[in-house]
Amino acid sequence: MAAGSLTGPVPRRGSLDDIRAKSTPVEDRERLTTHSRTVHATVAQIEDRIQHAGILATAPGFWSWVRRAALLHDAGKITEGFQRQVEPGGTPWGERHEVLSLAYVDLLSGACSWNDEDRVMVATLVATHHRALHGAPTGGGGKPALSQQYNTSTKWEEAFGTTPGAVPGEGVVQVPRFLHRELLAWLAGFLGVDPPKTAPGSSSLAQRSQKLLELLFETWRHPVKPHQGLLAVLAQGALTLADHAGSAHQSLQTHMPLSPGYLTRLPYEPYPHQHQAADTHGHLVLVAPTGSGKTEAGLAWAAEQLRLMPGRPRVVWTLPYRASLNAIRRRLAADLVPAPGERRADIGLLHGTVAQTLLAESHDDDCATGALRGEPTAAQARKARAQAGAMRLFSQRLRVSTPHQLLSGSIAGPTYSSVLLEQANTLFVLDELHAYEPDTFGRLCAAMRLWERLGSRFAVLSATLADVMTRIIQESVEHPVTVHRAPHGTSPVRHRLILDESPITAAPSIIRLRSWLAEGHSVLVVVNSVAGAQTLFEDLADDARAALPDDPYAAMLLHSRFKNGDRDAIEKALLKRHPERRPGENARRGGLVVATQAVEVSLQLDFDRGAVESAPVEAVAQRAGRVNRRGLHPDGPAEFRVHRADRPLPYEAGAMDAAWSALTALSAKGATTLSEQDIDELLDQAYDTEWGRKWEAETRRQRDEFTAHFLTFTDPFHDRSEFARELSEKFDTVEVLHRDDEEEYRKLTREKTGDPLLAARLLIPLRYRQLAMYNPEFNQHLKVRLIDGEYDHRLGLRPPAARETIL
Repeated sequence: MAAGSLTGPVPRRGSLDDIRAKSTPVEDRERLTTHSRTVHATVAQIEDRIQHAGILATAPGFWSWVRRAALLHDAGKITEGFQRQVEPGGTPWGERHEVLSLAYVDLLSGACSWNDEDRVMVATLVATHHRALHGAPTGGGGKPALSQQYNTSTKWEEAFGTTPGAVPGEGVVQVPRFLHRELLAWLAGFLGVDPPKTAPGSSSLAQRSQKLLELLFETWRHPVKPHQGLLAVLAQGALTLADHAGSAHQSLQTHMPLSPGYLTRLPYEPYPHQHQAADTHGHLVLVAPTGSGKTEAGLAWAAEQLRLMPGRPRVVWTLPYRASLNAIRRRLAADLVPAPGERRADIGLLHGTVAQTLLAESHDDDCATGALRGEPTAAQARKARAQAGAMRLFSQRLRVSTPHQLLSGSIAGPTYSSVLLEQANTLFVLDELHAYEPDTFGRLCAAMRLWERLGSRFAVLSATLADVMTRIIQESVEHPVTVHRAPHGTSPVRHRLILDESPITAAPSIIRLRSWLAEGHSVLVVVNSVAGAQTLFEDLADDARAALPDDPYAAMLLHSRFKNGDRDAIEKALLKRHPERRPGENARRGGLVVATQAVEVSLQLDFDRGAVESAPVEAVAQRAGRVNRRGLHPDGPAEFRVHRADRPLPYEAGAMDAAWSALTALSAKGATTLSEQDIDELLDQAYDTEWGRKWEAETRRQRDEFTAHFLTFTDPFHDRSEFARELSEKFDTVEVLHRDDEEEYRKLTREKTGDPLLAARLLIPLRYRQLAMYNPEFNQHLKVRLIDGEYDHRLGLRPPAARETIL
């Protein structure tokens, strides 16, 4: 793209102190030298956190490349075109500052005697910290790659030398000689060398930029070895993370809320499996009953690994459902050690659509070709808020996340490579791993293999992990995986298992549920669809309220299709109203909760009676884990009734048939309980079927395909923006905004007093295949899908027309 003409009076820039790197803060825009120094210093914080973990140990020059690139990445902002652009009300320049920065890489690489590899790597990082080198954006909405903007038609001297003015003969010199010399001397001094001398007739800055950029185009045009490509993407991530942190003036936290000797802080004698977890070095698979302290075991494992790993490792706790993240975040914030002067531990949350938008917007730079023309201050302020919000996602050393957010790092590129880098030298705790479909489980096994290459470790925690899952995990990585199973008898017998062939909505079932409520029992009802849960709740809620007329929480509904903020409030009320029963607590609690499988993960709830629709074995066991959770009910084992579902959705028919067949076989043997031994037997039977063998084959196929397609970085600097769409669709998940909340969401994400992270409370999780029934419309300004439908804070979202049956 050729530069546009520059008009208007030229502001006096008497020295390097007058050169700005940012358009904010408006009252005193950040100087180029200040920003360069800040980003360079931030690299040291990142290096301190990661050091030479994993694959980085094979590249001794890695952090040197990143530090040099951090110093030089914005040198091209010295141009007059860029300086006019970042002034209040300035007009877009139209050129890429990082391309001109390459001229300073070229000049200083000679002065510093860098070898060819160092020169190419530093230049690559500088050139790609905003745009890809190769590849066209899809759909017309992406950013053009550098090879599209700079090619054989580019007039290099006009772009970066003397740009024609509006009046013939009044050209604008982009880099006055005195400023060039001052910047070059400042950079050389920082690097500890003498400024390079340029002989008369030597290459101009434009020519140096062109030559080095063309070398980069050729170097990265063809596929490289996966090892080389991964290192390159990680280095790019280190630079972009330092740039974002420096721009947001956000330091990376050094405090780790998880302290050594975690088990010694527990108010009870730890279980044997918790001691085993704490004594494990390396990867771990832990299978233990619900209510037996798996979370504490995972924390004990992580505390021990922190002692053994280099640098300042992070801990990332993953859960299968976005809506479950707030519950575990609250629990960790309350239980772990806050930083000095703080009241609660600071636990990060990488959350869905808002997080992705923050990452993208924080990455936007001041070279946009039109974003600043109409509303300069609004665009600048939005970017500054996005940078601050995005860095809150990275600064904490302990955070919670979904696998989708972690695997977005596989998209790489300037926006997501920092997500990938942050997975180096990290501890991953994969909680409730059984809850995933074979495609997601396979992709997570592929990620485990990558994490191992990055010097990271993982622990898998589950109450119901089939042996085949453990085998696939072990074969997916190079290092040993220690497997511990809590001994049988760790939990007391908690349930009287009853199988019921009739639907849960049949008249005898409704009568039974009403009688339980009238008798003062707390009752959990779990069904497999949101619509079914909403209907059953409306049928039973009045009975629960009649039994407890003064209790505002006598009847509650929980499913995935609430706004995140409403879901958070419901979970808090649930935990307060239905906590784990304590020893000696003998009174009946009363109350009704109707839920979908959203109740299965990360909520420490306890009920007197349970009635659930049949589901895969793992889901049935998790539902049972919310009834008489610790076996402390005064009447002994509590009734837990499993009704045969009249349709398989949202699960596979094969999984449902295998589970029901195993349950009926167990019942035929005279079993009336649901102990750990019973669950192990159910899992063995369910997976030793045609469905189970297909599940195993499909999991391996998904693992290997994901590795080949997403996690093999042979073209590290080609545009991979289509991967973002593909990844979201593969995870079949999206967050949407109800049209009634559009204005509030706009204020939270776009106005000065707003908070983009608070905007996440308005979003509703949906599956892609459910979108059509809600008349979706993508709002380009807000970067979110708007939907129709009925919404009620007690019932959640309902379709605008026909009743739906898919969870």
